[in-house]
Amino acid sequence: MDLSLFFAGTAGSVPTARRGLPALLVRRGGDKLLFDCGEGTQRQLLRTVGLPEIGAVFLTHFHLDHWLGLPGMLKSFDLRDRQSPVDLFGPPGTREVMAIVARMIGRLGFELAVSEMEAGDHVEFDGYDVQAFNVRHRGRAFGYALVEPDRPGRFDRQLAERLGVAFGPDFGRLQRGETVNGVRPEQVVGRPRPGRRVVLSGDTAPCEMLTAAAHEADVLVHEATFADEERERAAQTQHSTARQAAALASQAGVRLLALTHLSTRYGGREIRDEARAVFPATVVPRDFDTIEIPFREKGQPHLVRWETRASADAGQAATAPPPDPLLRS
Repeated sequence: MDLSLFFAGTAGSVPTARRGLPALLVRRGGDKLLFDCGEGTQRQLLRTVGLPEIGAVFLTHFHLDHWLGLPGMLKSFDLRDRQSPVDLFGPPGTREVMAIVARMIGRLGFELAVSEMEAGDHVEFDGYDVQAFNVRHRGRAFGYALVEPDRPGRFDRQLAERLGVAFGPDFGRLQRGETVNGVRPEQVVGRPRPGRRVVLSGDTAPCEMLTAAAHEADVLVHEATFADEERERAAQTQHSTARQAAALASQAGVRLLALTHLSTRYGGREIRDEARAVFPATVVPRDFDTIEIPFREKGQPHLVRWETRASADAGQAATAPPPDPLLRS
């Protein structure tokens, strides 16, 4: 099952010519989940991967840079005669925000189901959950963890046959945990294989809740609004520096750290270099980059630059934004 993160907006608070406001599209199989929807998100999607049939939207908090693109996107869905429902999840207060939005955009031709979550709540999807947890920011704010359950271990067919188990229904019985002709499942089925875990910090100062949620995550997407030289400003505004994010990633034992929500002060390289001095497995995605997340036995999560993907697809090449040499890594 494919799992990827598409970075539709990687700026913090104020957009730049190269970075849009926060929005992350998670694609798992046929599911498409949007985490935050900053101003201009639908335009960011339209110029790259298209405006997909997003099934669910998760808001981290109610600062305008994280949700102001939602009214326009919902109205676009309506004007396209969308029929399938959209599920919207967020912290307490989400219904109040959406009541204001409803007065702006009018009646929709599809169902918009709004649910308020509490820390510890989870939303079940087919084969994974999305879990909410508290982070430390101004006002109520959540981070989210996408968590897959462990998968059964690999079945050793050749060993089973050598132990006298015939090919056919008995193989299935062993895989379901039954003993067959004296052969126990643990003799031919390997240890459970871990599911994938992706953690999104939202806006936050470093906090224990995020460290716990990110424990051994495949990917941690963490805000890095400031460099360490602005750590006092970061503390005042309850944001994080690149160094702090890297320290948290190291403590949590994550496989890959992706830094987003960059202040207009920075191009990206200085944020990347500061973090890599503490945690080498760090990337700083640009808008339209993707992180592919294979199962652990198949490889490491890795960043794919938009221009690399676009050049491999002639249909997308015409829409690729010009590469920024300052942000290469």
